[in-house]
Amino acid sequence: MFNLCWGQKVSPEFRNRVLQIARKFKWTNDHCNWLMAAMAFESGETFSPSIRNAAGSGATGLIQFMPSTAKGLGTTTTELAKMTAVDQLFYVEQYFKPYATRIHSLSDMYMAILLPKYIGQPEESVLFSGGIAYRQNSGLDTDRDGVVTKLEAASKVTEKFMKGYAFTELVQDV
Repeated sequence: MFNLCWGQKVSPEFRNRVLQIARKFKWTNDHCNWLMAAMAFESGETFSPSIRNAAGSGATGLIQFMPSTAKGLGTTTTELAKMTAVDQLFYVEQYFKPYATRIHSLSDMYMAILLPKYIGQPEESVLFSGGIAYRQNSGLDTDRDGVVTKLEAASKVTEKFMKGYAFTELVQDV
């Protein structure tokens, strides 16, 4: 048994589905907590399948699926928004499938969502510096030096990870 962060904020079915995904990918208990923290961050702690990106990117749901990503998974953001959270976890699983074996840290889990090419890269790797990409992600620049590193980008998810321990639910080990 282990404490699943944010577990109190989701249904028993949701928790069980997260554990099923972890077992399928041969993930650890830590991976479950990292995934929950990433979904808490991406969904504004709502775990809502219909939550939309406030900046107007069209991203939707538990991991903020972009319209092009949804299309690649055989669905749309409109369809994803109509699903239950448990049903949307099918698409979360499909999304993570190509990255699952490479995720070894909380920051890797978040990079799978934000910029998959940085999975497994050092924490000091520069993700954004200058230009449109930086402007769109400047909120992740914690020290306001004009550069967003992998560690900085993941710091918001780390905050959700820590906060999520106030809402743990005891679940079966993976």
